Amino acid sequence: MKRLKDVYDFVVVGAGSAGCVMANRLSEDPSVDVLLLEAGGGNRSVFIDMPAALSIPMNRRRYNWGYLAEPDPGLDGRRLDCPRGRGLGGSSAINGMVYVRGHPLDFERWSALAGAASDWSYAAVLPYFKKAEGCADDTPDERYRGRSGPLATRNGRFENPLYRRFIEAGADAGYAISDDLNGFRQEGVGALPMTVAGGVRCSAARAYLRPAGARPNLQVLTGVTAERFEVHDRRASSLTWRRGRRQTTTAIRRELVLSAGAIESPCLLQRSGLGPAGLLDRLGIPVIADLPAGENLMDHLEVYVQQACDPGLSLNGSLDLPGRAAIGARWLMSRNGPGATNHFEAGGFVRSAAGVPWPDVQFHFLPAAMHYDGSRVSAVPGFQLHVGPMLPESRGTVAIRDRRAGRHPRVVFNYLSEEADVIAFRRAVALTREILAQSPLTAVSAEELMPGPGVSSDAGVDAWIRQNAQSAYHPCGTCRMGEPGQSVVDGEGRVHGIGALRVVDASIFPWITNGNLNAPTIMAAEKIAASMTGRALKPEAQPYYQASDWRTRQR
Repeated sequence: MKRLKDVYDFVVVGAGSAGCVMANRLSEDPSVDVLLLEAGGGNRSVFIDMPAALSIPMNRRRYNWGYLAEPDPGLDGRRLDCPRGRGLGGSSAINGMVYVRGHPLDFERWSALAGAASDWSYAAVLPYFKKAEGCADDTPDERYRGRSGPLATRNGRFENPLYRRFIEAGADAGYAISDDLNGFRQEGVGALPMTVAGGVRCSAARAYLRPAGARPNLQVLTGVTAERFEVHDRRASSLTWRRGRRQTTTAIRRELVLSAGAIESPCLLQRSGLGPAGLLDRLGIPVIADLPAGENLMDHLEVYVQQACDPGLSLNGSLDLPGRAAIGARWLMSRNGPGATNHFEAGGFVRSAAGVPWPDVQFHFLPAAMHYDGSRVSAVPGFQLHVGPMLPESRGTVAIRDRRAGRHPRVVFNYLSEEADVIAFRRAVALTREILAQSPLTAVSAEELMPGPGVSSDAGVDAWIRQNAQSAYHPCGTCRMGEPGQSVVDGEGRVHGIGALRVVDASIFPWITNGNLNAPTIMAAEKIAASMTGRALKPEAQPYYQASDWRTRQR
């Protein structure tokens, strides 16, 4: 084991998707010392490596922090789970492995919100998406996709015919088939890439940390709780952390980087005196900087519209104990078969209404009828379409309960608190039902299982959504970037008014993207790390699709 030093050039807190990138890229310079601290464990597990087993680590506290949100009025007072990865790789070790970058116009909005001193336009972020990605498909358009990056991606093999039937149904409903949802055209239906290589999950730890682990200038410690950092002369000077019963203070020569995620990064700021003054005053924490850390919490909310189908097509018949054992045994021997995919191999992005400028609804198609976390499986074989509004206006908060590190914070999402989100969700369910009613799917399906034919009125659909919607597990925005006075960090992740301190993870997103968050989180870390090391890439202006008649047509 490498000897622990008293001072490091860079200290990175959190070995999730962003932290693994930061540790790798910063330690590429052999003249600097980097310390990466992770609260969880090493995450060497067959359940993490096997893509189809994703619900197992998600349901184990060894791998999942298991946050529980406060009762939500928009969901009839229900409290939703907020899983966050615990251990090397963070949430990339327990997520659904869907590789979606977001729409190009998401990043044009980022650039407008991040401030004039930084560029987060699509042209500016595209080189970092490409730098991160190692696409294994045969013919990706290399104007948009990366070939040689550490993060392995590939399309599924479409071994289940329901995937193609879904795409055909989308086309029959009037949506374009996109040959690459991460390329020129996101709007439409098509294959959803996954972060899988050789039948094995490619977490951020596998992609970025393992290749860098042998570097003598990188020290990685697990089982560490970051308690607080000290600020002297308006500069982050040291970090106090605990491992078991031992408390240690590490001095920081150059920068402290918080990559603890959308839930814990604002908590560490708050415990250290950087946060909303009212909250800190109530808890007796001296206010170093009155910043909106913990505000602007965003997430994706979704429902599953389920349809009964031919039992020979649904995965439900393989989800009993013998079926799962057979899938696992085949995967252990060959790294292929149903165990080698996340089963979200097809999906799409559409606009919920005319006047919406770019897609705000995402579909994930699953050839099974079950709960996302595996806790419930339909007794009737079927398939389902996950759907929800991707650009919500509702905002929540994350706030520490006291000064102690390790206690779960108060997480308030305020789902559906904005009427625009209620309307978009209602429309999303209607659009889903329309696709499922097309002949490529009706030829092999029967009755609707959820919400069921009895739920048809606007009021009925709204009530069903409130009672059944679940998080898509995409919290972000709690340390948003932007101009001073309205945000926590600038466009380079630097905390306003405090030197030697950055936040680099999904918490800095100024607005949630249209799609899954792992890919843009890794991109953001690549971009900021390149800026920190003087290796910034030139913008690449590439064309992208936006419907010319979006003001008057929904499709």
